[in-house]
Amino acid sequence: MTVQLPGLLDTEAIRKDFPILDRVVHDGKKLVYLDNAATSQKPRQVLDVLNEYYEQHNANVHRGVHVLAEEATALYEGARDKVAAFVNAPSRDEVIFTKNASESLNLVANMLGWADDPYRVDRDTEIVITEMEHHSNIVPWQLLSQRTGAKLKWFGLTDDGRLDLSNIDQVITEKTKVVSFVLVSNILGTLNPVETIVRRAQEVGALVVVDASQAAPHMVLDVQALQADFVAFTGHKMCGPDGIGVLWGRQELLEDLPPFLGGGEMIETVSMHSSTYAPAPHKFEAGTPPIAQAVGLGAAVDYLSAIGMDKIAAHEHAITEYAIKRLLEVPDLRIIGPTTAEDRGAAVSFTLGDIHPHDVGQVLDEQGIAVRVGHHCARPVCLRYGIPATTRASFYLYSTPAEVDALVDGLEHVRNFFG
Repeated sequence: MTVQLPGLLDTEAIRKDFPILDRVVHDGKKLVYLDNAATSQKPRQVLDVLNEYYEQHNANVHRGVHVLAEEATALYEGARDKVAAFVNAPSRDEVIFTKNASESLNLVANMLGWADDPYRVDRDTEIVITEMEHHSNIVPWQLLSQRTGAKLKWFGLTDDGRLDLSNIDQVITEKTKVVSFVLVSNILGTLNPVETIVRRAQEVGALVVVDASQAAPHMVLDVQALQADFVAFTGHKMCGPDGIGVLWGRQELLEDLPPFLGGGEMIETVSMHSSTYAPAPHKFEAGTPPIAQAVGLGAAVDYLSAIGMDKIAAHEHAITEYAIKRLLEVPDLRIIGPTTAEDRGAAVSFTLGDIHPHDVGQVLDEQGIAVRVGHHCARPVCLRYGIPATTRASFYLYSTPAEVDALVDGLEHVRNFFG
């Protein structure tokens, strides 16, 4: 019986756009793809744009005067316009293309380590992160702390998977130079209270960096409403290709801060003695950029925008609410993170009794069900909750209640398999 949930998209029509969802795996079992927090699948509309780019327009950008170079440049810069509109950036020049969100976050950390006052991070300053961060938003700040002598601090977690902000005034102090945190946790699914954190950071004059990798694909992302200074996200989780990420930054900061990488494209003049740099965003895009990937990301933005991010968010809320309800019916299953669909994203991590998550994932895979197992590049979360790893099911605009039911049936098979 097909479950009817309020707020669902027309998944039957949407799934026709994704060829891979028709795959049959493991002895005729139809693929049930529930690993969207790791990477999303790509619609034909994106695949076709990528093919057309390579078949008709492939060239390096910006300096060429021939027709292919001009076409490639127009497509590349057109993608920047699309991304700027998608996140409501005040200026297209605030959108920097990187290869992924990890590079975006490293870019910010290195800029702040090399900057002059008032932005410079040094031994007299503090960096604040959280215990629920992806490693990509932990390691760059650890490296910066080790290099500069700055003190690294963090917010802990409550038992139900929320940030513990009870000591926010003691964690974010007058010495705090930067506060960097995830908007939606990739392991817990938690949607963090941006306003509370940003308000305190602004009180002490700290810069705010937001990792929106698990938010940009799933909800309306308005960088002006966030009131952050930098926002990072990646293309491959939002129906775009691999190898393309985005860093949005406030224009006055991008003008003042030094570049991260040196090379072609990011300069105005070069002599053997010194160089001057191009304005943002090109100051931060050294060398040949990910041209085709940016064009593909632009196509993904077109695709998602045509459906409507508010509608995608409502669909995922309904699916996640149904998934939590069904998962809590499974004996011995423990959800790691919030157990309601309010203030959370569409990734649900869990343990299943004493069965190791890797065994859970392997048995599910034999039934055609693709989930993620491990610590999800968020090992401090697993340490906090005293578990070796979790199994994570994550949903997207093409996920259906039937796939949730398949997961629950699959988990019952796992329990029977391990006695």
